Order: sequence, then structure tokens, then C-alpha cells
Amino acid sequence: MSEREVLDIGRQFLFVTLQLALPILLAGLAAGTIVSIFQAVTQIQEFTLTFVPKLLAVILALTLFGSWMLSVLLNFFISMFNRLPALSP
Repeated sequence: MSEREVLDIGRQFLFVTLQLALPILLAGLAAGTIVSIFQAVTQIQEFTLTFVPKLLAVILALTLFGSWMLSVLLNFFISMFNRLPALSP
């Protein structure tokens, strides 16, 4: 296995990781921003008010994007398993 192949596999791994994490992180970020604006406007500082909407947004994102995320992950693993014979010396 050459250095180029290792770097290519690592790059693909990082790209797939970013693809899988981004929808969930963006949903949590959006929910957190909305709740923070609401708290700043109303001056309500309740911990559950920040936690519960973020949790619900993450669950909603997993529900909406779960099948797509699974297909991306499966395609990555299939491509890695298909590359195994070529990687052995």
C-alpha cells in the first residue's frame, strides 16, 4: 500500500464523516440559535429551554436524514471492501 492510497482513504474517510455529521450539527446549531434569541428577548434563563429543543432538532434531523446517512455510510464501506484485494501486497 503506497502513501498515496493511505492518504486517499483517509481523505475519503474524513469527507464521509463530515457528510454524516453536518446535518445533525446544523440542526442543533439552528435550534440553539433560535432558543438563544428567544432567551435574550424574553430574559428567561431556563436550562431545559436550551436542552430540549436541541435534542428534538437532533432527533428530527436523524429521522429526516437517517436513510440518506445510512446509504452514504454503506457506499463508503462497500468501496473500502472492494479496494481490499488491491491493497494487499
